[in-house]
Amino acid sequence: MLRAWIVTGLFFMALPGTLLGFSNLMAISARHGSAGLPPAWMEGHGHAQMFGWIGSFILGIGFYSQPARKGSAVRLPLWCFVLWTTGVALRWFANIYGWEWRILLPLSAALEFAAVLLFLSAASHHKRAPAGSGKPRPPMEQWMISVLLGTLGLAAALVFNLVECFHLATGGATPSFPHWLDQRYLVLAAWGFLVPVVWGFSARWLPSFLGRQQPRQLAFASALVLDIAGVLAASVFGLTRTAALLLAVAAVSSGVALMTTRATGTGAKIIGVHPSFPVFIRIAYVWLVAAGSLGVWAAFADRHGGIWGASRHALTVGFAATMVFSIGPRILPHFSGFYRIFSTRLMFACLLLLETGCALRVCSEPLAYEGIVGAAWKVLPFSGMLELSAVLLFAANLVLTFAFGKPFAAPALAQPKAA
Repeated sequence: MLRAWIVTGLFFMALPGTLLGFSNLMAISARHGSAGLPPAWMEGHGHAQMFGWIGSFILGIGFYSQPARKGSAVRLPLWCFVLWTTGVALRWFANIYGWEWRILLPLSAALEFAAVLLFLSAASHHKRAPAGSGKPRPPMEQWMISVLLGTLGLAAALVFNLVECFHLATGGATPSFPHWLDQRYLVLAAWGFLVPVVWGFSARWLPSFLGRQQPRQLAFASALVLDIAGVLAASVFGLTRTAALLLAVAAVSSGVALMTTRATGTGAKIIGVHPSFPVFIRIAYVWLVAAGSLGVWAAFADRHGGIWGASRHALTVGFAATMVFSIGPRILPHFSGFYRIFSTRLMFACLLLLETGCALRVCSEPLAYEGIVGAAWKVLPFSGMLELSAVLLFAANLVLTFAFGKPFAAPALAQPKAA
């Protein structure tokens, strides 16, 4: 089941997600603006990336982490997988082709929400082990709190999506959210779901992977509080500038909590991955701070969407995709029963292409959209080609791992019976 979740996530990442995003970018670059490009196409790209890719990975790892419980160990994840995959696919189809979208949009939202309810139902039965010896149970660790908040953010984003899809179906003119509403939805999905989940897994895995001490608790807790406050300010109250300032400080606080701890002396665990792995992890958190800073600039100065676009790209590609491309080769083969990623050179190549493409995109998008430097429009297609190449290399590396990788356990040889 975990391999099915991963392969599905790779499909949505490469085709409905990145390939559609690349075609959108080419059209925008040719027209020197997004005028004439259906907003539903951009929403379809974003939904496939956020939920089809990242969401599938998170749900797959979440089910993998839960203890098996008789027959439900297969049935419940299978039903969740079918509902989730069908819902995301229908949403992409409705956004791109517009066929019967008044039916498909609410149906897709209902299927996605039902899948997450099944996941939450399964997770609610997973209780922490008692402390034993009559001692009180220790408090929940911060990384668990962060992942829990991110999961609740996912549920909140899907409720938001469900309600608004029904509104569109009954009174909307096109299969796309109004711009002001889409801005609130994006903050809820990105900073309410994606960021806390990545922070939680970072706090859980990075101390071991990088050979560092545990995160600074006060800074990590501050980042979570500021992030929640920023998401509520933007998505509930529409306080864009206040939210941007809160989220920017939260980004800095998370970097302080996770990236400034002392070394333990054990060194980074780079066996099975490229030696550059720790460097790219730190680059991801630089991108997070850049996303927050660009968000503040956008809240006060954006006129044509270029600065907002750069901020979102720094967050989703610079931060989230870099973390997945760095940690994914470290954990996904192991979780799936393989010793290591198929090729560490492919891992380095896709990360290098991703960072170069993201840097070109984030630097050129405000210059082009806001009319500061006209030549920046010519840079955008190259950034898209580099990022698309990175995505395809990442997907190929994982698929090759599943197809030709060395599994942990080989079939046992038959032993002759004793005479």
